[in-house]
Amino acid sequence: MRDTAGVDFTIRPAAPGEHEALGELTAQAYLREGFLDYGDQDPYLARLRDVAGRAAVADVLVAVDRDRRAAGDRLLGGVTFVSGPGEMSDLAGEGEAEIRMLAVTPDARRRGVGEALTRACLDRARIAGRAAVVLSSQARMRAAHRLYERLGFRREPERDWSPDDKLDLLLVAYRLELDGAVV
Repeated sequence: MRDTAGVDFTIRPAAPGEHEALGELTAQAYLREGFLDYGDQDPYLARLRDVAGRAAVADVLVAVDRDRRAAGDRLLGGVTFVSGPGEMSDLAGEGEAEIRMLAVTPDARRRGVGEALTRACLDRARIAGRAAVVLSSQARMRAAHRLYERLGFRREPERDWSPDDKLDLLLVAYRLELDGAVV
């Protein structure tokens, strides 16, 4: 059992009424950090904003504030969990789940939101009977890499790939054997 003392947010499936806000949160996170080479004209923005499309074929999870003084839940971040190879996976092979599009609001950083979302995906992978979890990340997403490595993910350079031969973008691959996962 994980220690949840001091955690002031909840991880749960995204509600349909949150799809638009989560899409914008994710798009803005990528834009703000400079992860889109073409800025607000980048074609990947449409995919980042299409949470409803992701939710139709994968599990979309959100982190929401537990502050009950506010009306409704305030989104802190989100992630897409892909249970195996298919329409939403870029990297997952047989027996592997995949994590996609992890994003956290700036004011929620250093609160453990990204880690909690990642751990929720690991839990889902275990429940689904997957042997491992994989993900792709841009080389410049160093803060995310530190999180993944702390949780036990290891680089798999032989699985690095580019989504478009016209772009100078290499996505680096990570894999976590669930037997060796940090609990």
